[in-house]
Amino acid sequence: MVFATHRIIREVNPAFSALFGYSPDELVDQSFNTLYPRLADFVMVGNLWRKNFSGGRTYTDERIMKRRDDTRFWCRVRGRSMIEADPFSEAIYCFDEMARPVLDHRDGLTDRQRQILSLIALGKTSAAIAQELGLSRRSVDTHRLRLLRALGLGNTAELMAWYFGAADHPASRD
Repeated sequence: MVFATHRIIREVNPAFSALFGYSPDELVDQSFNTLYPRLADFVMVGNLWRKNFSGGRTYTDERIMKRRDDTRFWCRVRGRSMIEADPFSEAIYCFDEMARPVLDHRDGLTDRQRQILSLIALGKTSAAIAQELGLSRRSVDTHRLRLLRALGLGNTAELMAWYFGAADHPASRD
């Protein structure tokens, strides 16, 4: 568990710091950016949470994070904001590691493709994704269709199997 103000870590419990390979003192007053694989991931998640994380509400997603030794891992993140007018001003987050492999084949995706895939993986519909990202439903469907074609996949179930690394499909072996 971690308490943050404006995405700066203020307090952590030992389980949180151990998950990332740090001591609690090393994380206090550090930006959450330290724990993301790329700055673009930090920005993307911030934008997504800003739209869905108003005061008193909780929000959950699944994402890849980075340990101190630069290894990547999947985790489920749940957060609760304390101040409605400024969701990041005071918030509590809980990070749970997930037993899901991080596969390198996703590294060739654009940031928008990663964003849409992670929302599909959460079970969101094209309409819900469109609303969350400020896109049209047609744009989301177009991104999904282009991903399917580029990977040689036939449907969303195959896309999710590829994304999670479960498919024995040519596209998952590059």
